[in-house]
Amino acid sequence: MRAIQVSQYGGPEVLVPIELPAPVPAADQLLIEVGAAGVNYADTHRTDGSYTTITELPFVPGSEVVGRSTDGRRVLATTFDGGGYAELAVVAAADAVDVPGKVGDGEALALLVQGLTAWHLLRNSARLSRGESVVVNAAAGGVGSLAVQLARHFGAGRVIAVASTEEKRKLAVSLGADVAVDSDPEGYAARVIAANDDRPVDVVLESAGGATFNAALGALAGFGRLVTFGNAAREGRRPLIDPALLADHNLTIAGFWLRPALKLPGGFREPLAELFDLVAKGKLHPVVTEYALADARAAHEDLLTRRTTGKLVLRP
Repeated sequence: MRAIQVSQYGGPEVLVPIELPAPVPAADQLLIEVGAAGVNYADTHRTDGSYTTITELPFVPGSEVVGRSTDGRRVLATTFDGGGYAELAVVAAADAVDVPGKVGDGEALALLVQGLTAWHLLRNSARLSRGESVVVNAAAGGVGSLAVQLARHFGAGRVIAVASTEEKRKLAVSLGADVAVDSDPEGYAARVIAANDDRPVDVVLESAGGATFNAALGALAGFGRLVTFGNAAREGRRPLIDPALLADHNLTIAGFWLRPALKLPGGFREPLAELFDLVAKGKLHPVVTEYALADARAAHEDLLTRRTTGKLVLRP
């Protein structure tokens, strides 16, 4: 089978197309003919060796696939140990979810990691209440483009998108944001507050880290919540938070990682079913960008240089 293999840690250049033997499923696994594999920032971290856990070399990246099982089911599943960047993959049978016919391959992949992340960020981490203002950083990205739409669907009073280019800001507004502003950390808080009719905001969803994280704190209203779910900037030291600053303004900082959230009661199948239903009814529109499997290097390069919008997928 064709696959992408990493034999040494490094940048996108270490993603090499290769022929490998087909994987053999265990008794509790399904063999999937991959229709599409998702591309995530976690894949870039695994590739360069900076992920939270080190993946033993050599390995095939890819933590999510959609495709046909040998019994004909069209399923969506995680492959947290890798193996998704290939024509065939094995997944845990217990974790495979049947995909509705009205949901496309790329749309399904967008919902599995990015969609569930956006859902949990708003529902469980930010605990968004109807009428509150929400700021979505990286609003044209995989999580951000869905969070903008879900915030509106969940009753946010004002949705403020933050993105780095005019094209990305226009995309965010077309998806339902009330207004979009530039993401430059310099002047970030002032722009966000101005976009909220000169009032501090209730919720910020923050994935960049670094200077943007610190700037976002300055935009929060009393009892405001900043939810951090990434460190895409990877710049300088991680911010140090003075507890007095939080107490003085009744602020909350919450962290989020999807993997343990999926194990919570009601954390996986139920919200995924809700997201499937929204897509099938035309109420949620995942933004999907496709690459051929052999172009995995280009997909990683584009992701790391912020040239992409929405969900990136590889087509074998």
